[in-house]
Amino acid sequence: MCGIVGYTGPRQAAPLLLEGLKRLEYRGYDSAGVALVDDRRIEVHKAPGKISVLEKQLGASLPRGQTGIAHTRWATHGAPNTVNAHPHTDCGGTLALAHNGIIENAGVLRTALAQRGHVFRSETDTEVLVHLIEELLAKGGTLVEAVAGALNQVEGTYGIAVISTREADTIVAARNGSPLLVAIGAGENFVASDASAVLAHTRSVVYLDDGEIAVVRPTEYRILDLRTVEKEKAVTRVDWDLATIERGGHAHFMLKEIMEQPESLRNTLRGHLLEEEGTARLGGLNLTDEQLLQVNRIVFTACGTSWHSALIGEYMMEELARIPSEVEYASEFRYRNPIVDERTLVVGISQSGETADTLAALREAKRRGARTLGLVNVVGSTIAREVDGGIYLHAGPEIGVASTKAFTSQIAALAVLTLKMGRLRSLSILQGREVVRALAKLPELVERVLAKASEVERIAERMMRAANVLYLGRGYNFPVALEGALKLKEISYIHAEGYPAAEMKHGPIALIDDLMPVVFIAPKDAVYQKVVSNIEEVKARGGRVMAVVTEGDTGVARLADHKVEVPETLDLLTPVLTVLPLQLLAYYIAVRRGCNVDQPRNLAKSVTVE
Repeated sequence: MCGIVGYTGPRQAAPLLLEGLKRLEYRGYDSAGVALVDDRRIEVHKAPGKISVLEKQLGASLPRGQTGIAHTRWATHGAPNTVNAHPHTDCGGTLALAHNGIIENAGVLRTALAQRGHVFRSETDTEVLVHLIEELLAKGGTLVEAVAGALNQVEGTYGIAVISTREADTIVAARNGSPLLVAIGAGENFVASDASAVLAHTRSVVYLDDGEIAVVRPTEYRILDLRTVEKEKAVTRVDWDLATIERGGHAHFMLKEIMEQPESLRNTLRGHLLEEEGTARLGGLNLTDEQLLQVNRIVFTACGTSWHSALIGEYMMEELARIPSEVEYASEFRYRNPIVDERTLVVGISQSGETADTLAALREAKRRGARTLGLVNVVGSTIAREVDGGIYLHAGPEIGVASTKAFTSQIAALAVLTLKMGRLRSLSILQGREVVRALAKLPELVERVLAKASEVERIAERMMRAANVLYLGRGYNFPVALEGALKLKEISYIHAEGYPAAEMKHGPIALIDDLMPVVFIAPKDAVYQKVVSNIEEVKARGGRVMAVVTEGDTGVARLADHKVEVPETLDLLTPVLTVLPLQLLAYYIAVRRGCNVDQPRNLAKSVTVE
């Protein structure tokens, strides 16, 4: 989950590396460091904390050098301090290495290297790699040969960038399980964990696949495998521009991304809806209608927020398409003995397209003969490249660690997939047209909800001192309860739990008193009356209720202490609207509590390690 950026070219590297690190800080912000080659020596500067701490330490006189690497860390092995910050160096100070991933056999390698005289300075697993490379370089050969030889001895995941005084204008980068790319400029080249680090300078990138090494110099690059055999790789053009990864006048990326949801939904739905036929166009599935009809079971697999959208997808698929469906935590699916076959469709959902557990689950499903689809937001991501087909969300870059617009785009994409599958089976053309019209209207309805942000802000003022919050919903809005609770936990550090509303009586009701707010997601859907009864149960015990209700509702309004209204839509699409007040509530509470909304403690945006 760490961020890596490297530069080699005619310019001074340090300012470019710091700029790239700032754009990667959402990947980790426990510590940061830079290493540069200058006058046949390597100069390293590191600091605990955010990149601003490192920048302040460096001051106005930045270290010199035209080739360098930099790293922003999300700690796994070793506390987040200066010693454990990357880049790490070898015994002689002639090599520096930055790493994203986990070396699983680091303990054994460390013991062996120490016995051979290597001196370790940190607690990290990463440091074994730089000493392995040092040892192999001492035996002769090039930097890339030494890197390849070292990587053949390690077990685990890595995205690495290495520089050496022996080849002062060269960066060697390699990938296995952790994302990495080469960005191609004019007389200069970069390596980075993702394109956001380099968009100010180039949009031409080459994505590395597992088991590949890049040798990057100012005017050339080569892609090799671990046997150092050269490979041909396609150059991809990144279609995001720099403005999309800036805050655009908003106080935080999270607020910007919440407010972007009308447009992100339009982009997700664009080109997919066929109203006359009452169905959807999904060419990216790479499956014929006949192949889709052969599917007799769907498994959705994901983590975190994406797992919540998968639950909604399960409900949709079973109701409209009548296909048995289930949702699996990707981290559990990969270590079980799952029952999948050639008639199982496994759908992996991941904003980044790099989530390690989801990627591993999809690989396991493919190994067992299942067809795989990906719902991802990042074009060129590993999941997008490895699945049989899928749907790009086109929601635009999501920088805030707490996912917002990706969640609603995932729901919309799942509805489109469900529509396609349903129309191939039992869903009538009239029902299909109704779904198409409702989907087309969603962006406008989202705008209406977001216009109520000031109402939510006032409610946040009343709830910000709570120590615990319970979120309750039923049917399609049970996953929304889970998502609302997750958002509050992630960014405000208030303990919150989401439950099916009826399950409240089986334990959580014991917690309810006048100090514990209860948030009900209660639109006028098929289970509305049941939820009203659950609210009555809370009020009878002195609970304080915030409710998300349908416009014009009076039944819940008379019971709730606070309410936010959302427009009416089809039951299956209500989560897109009901989640919006919960996103805003979490945001405003976190701001009032003085929390770092975009960089919550202990979290990072893209979970690329186990």
